[in-house]
Amino acid sequence: MKKCGLAAILLLILIAVVGSTGMKSMEAAEKTGEQLFVEHCVMCHPDGGNIINPKKTLLKKDLAANNIKTADAVIKLMRKPGTGMTAFSTSLISDTEARKISDYIFKKFN
Repeated sequence: MKKCGLAAILLLILIAVVGSTGMKSMEAAEKTGEQLFVEHCVMCHPDGGNIINPKKTLLKKDLAANNIKTADAVIKLMRKPGTGMTAFSTSLISDTEARKISDYIFKKFN
């Protein structure tokens, strides 16, 4: 009888852990590009600027001057940035989230 009770408790814990992980993934999937930008990017790129390198803002003219002309180019830069920018791996920002951020950047700042 004690084994059944322990098994039931372990099963409930497993369900809670798996369920909460699923909820986090679902919450991330529901975030907008703007929300993701605020969460991951705004600290270095307030209002599309760049606090580390003012010549590399998210404004259209600066993106173009730095040969960043497409949403895919922004995602590539997020994954393998140059000096001064944090790399955002797929474990930190999924491809779907990166696409939302990139699309937001082109809509908001260009």
